[in-house]
Amino acid sequence: MTFKLKTSLLAAAVTAAVMLPAMSAHAGGTISFGEDKSISLGFGMRSSFSSVENGAPNGTSRSQDFSLDSARIYLSGSLNKNIKAMFNTEKSIAGEGFQPIDANVQFELMPELTIWAGRFLSPSDRANLAGPYYSLGGGYWAGIASRYGYNGGYIGRDDGVAAVGNLLDGKLGYSFGAFEGNTAFKIAPVTVGTRTGSDGLMYAGRLQYDFWDAEPGYYGTGNYLGSKDILAVGIAGRTQHGGSVSTTQTGNYSSYSVDFLMEKKLDSGAVSVEAAYYDYNTDSVFLSEQGKAYSAGAGYIFKDKVGWGQFQPFARYQKFDSDAILNSSTRKYDLGVNYIIEGYNAQISTVYSDTKVSGRNGVNALNVALQVQF
Repeated sequence: MTFKLKTSLLAAAVTAAVMLPAMSAHAGGTISFGEDKSISLGFGMRSSFSSVENGAPNGTSRSQDFSLDSARIYLSGSLNKNIKAMFNTEKSIAGEGFQPIDANVQFELMPELTIWAGRFLSPSDRANLAGPYYSLGGGYWAGIASRYGYNGGYIGRDDGVAAVGNLLDGKLGYSFGAFEGNTAFKIAPVTVGTRTGSDGLMYAGRLQYDFWDAEPGYYGTGNYLGSKDILAVGIAGRTQHGGSVSTTQTGNYSSYSVDFLMEKKLDSGAVSVEAAYYDYNTDSVFLSEQGKAYSAGAGYIFKDKVGWGQFQPFARYQKFDSDAILNSSTRKYDLGVNYIIEGYNAQISTVYSDTKVSGRNGVNALNVALQVQF
């Protein structure tokens, strides 16, 4: 038995997650105990300080708060070259302890096709698949336009099965699956009061094409920090019969999105531009979660290091127009800078944001976050 530490792509560091090479590196410990047999262990955390306008208990002063936003343990295993597994946890939202977020097995039937089964992120947009650790600026910033995250299961996860793969030299990525779907937008095919949904499965899929460098894998990243030339377009959709249930109505649920990412390496660094469009439909059962959303962002990472790392200023805009009569529009503007010490393994981000909701005064906030993964 041998023990070794190494830095690699997230999927490789979490060795068993064979279909995750698009995610950036974090260090991990791997115990090998035979040919193609191993167990890997790692962990990550995000901690922040925030100051929010009128966020203090008196309702008029700025809040001043430190918070452990995320704490995760990564476990994975390889039974042989065709069967891998993943078990990741996150600190409990409701209280103490940890809760499983990923618990799945991947069966690689051929290089172009792997079957995922268990709990994992269902096919969706780039922002949801990248998550809080691998997005430009980090954190759960995507809660306005990309309305999955905590609203789409436990941190976007769901129970189900999916076919995942890459074709055309890795440039065409696909994922299609069937899922329980009972947590999308918290509009579930379960009993609510005296009404019950149909308990139909949620079907979800995604197609993505990379015109420049390929992005093999399933879980992705929102920004490559100057390591790749990317020009990618992805489309995703999900639908569930009887997936919108309130105390008075039952309807269907569907959504689709289109996302775009461009990154280009330059002499002095790399520029990135991203954008996405969303359409959500709850069959008019939940008008506040039905509507259209948009997001756009841009960043520039400087090639030269200053001290331990590189600076990456960025800006982002999000908007969600719901079909509700009151408070129908939510806008958020972010302006920030990342200090990239070691990719997504170690970085510090500072973000100033301004959130505006129809009929209310805008709220500005300052957030400084530290992210570390081992």
